[in-house]
Amino acid sequence: MRYDVITIGGAVKDITFYTSQGRVFSTPQNLTAQKMLAFEYGAKINTKEIFLGLGGGAANAAVGLSRLGLKTAIATKIGKDENGKEIINKLKTEKVSTNFIQTDQKISTGFSFILATSKIEKEHVAFLYRGATEKFDLTSKKLSQLNTNWLYITSMYGKNWLRNIKLIFNLAKKKNSKIFWNPGNLQLQGGKRLLAPFLKKTNILMLNKDEAIELVLSGIKLGRKNPNHLNRPLYLLNILHEWGPKTIIITDGKKGAWVYDGKKVYQQKSLKPKVTDTTGVGDAFGSSFLAGLVLEKGNIKKALKWGIINAASVTTKVGAQNGLLNHKKLKAKI
Repeated sequence: MRYDVITIGGAVKDITFYTSQGRVFSTPQNLTAQKMLAFEYGAKINTKEIFLGLGGGAANAAVGLSRLGLKTAIATKIGKDENGKEIINKLKTEKVSTNFIQTDQKISTGFSFILATSKIEKEHVAFLYRGATEKFDLTSKKLSQLNTNWLYITSMYGKNWLRNIKLIFNLAKKKNSKIFWNPGNLQLQGGKRLLAPFLKKTNILMLNKDEAIELVLSGIKLGRKNPNHLNRPLYLLNILHEWGPKTIIITDGKKGAWVYDGKKVYQQKSLKPKVTDTTGVGDAFGSSFLAGLVLEKGNIKKALKWGIINAASVTTKVGAQNGLLNHKKLKAKI
């Protein structure tokens, strides 16, 4: 069977803790972390509400893609425990193939503790326990079974991440699959030096602005030039495109998103829904953009709208997946 998309990366249990005791403030002097969420030192932080749900980049993207009508599978690793069973059952309910999920007898399913503000900002930070995901190992034999038009790569973890990335890109060439890549922290820390060979083979690279700045800083010399020019998405798009990806996406929260395909820059402003939770917004945007690109015959302008609409929808519901629209509801909002 050939899938439209196979997502690769994490699937975890999310625990979201809501509090009004946090303060969001800007730190523009820190180019790669321009906003912080802080709490009083030594304070006891109270909540009147928590939320238990499912998350992880690969799982969120897979659910988003499947709801929009694409034949989707996920490749990840979970523990042989109740949380793992819950993830599999949820994915099956969402019509996502679980044929490529690995299980670990010794290590538990990963989970994330998400600390979310319940004030005006509606922002969050996530504390991550990767669990079995860190043992995810794509041997050549297992990888040969992944037959798909698109490989959607999210954060990769553990000591085997670089080997896994190499295997994935080799598979893409062998199977004539395209690559949508939303790299995680470990990949970005590797910088241009490690990522350059893969960037040249990437069809779509998606980063938020902070991540784009971090990656660009790993491969340029600033000299005496004021680094504030790094805050300009157009500059980042051009630098990253020179490194090889055919199409670059940069998201910037409330300011919207930019796409550059080497010929034209596209921009789409964010919508302004009543925000409940920002968890999973990036995954919603990326999966919806790709679904739009596939179903709208490569039309980037329309794909951008798909991404913006579904990202906004996710923020109106608690959790990373509850607000994801199906194809009919998304089309009705365009």
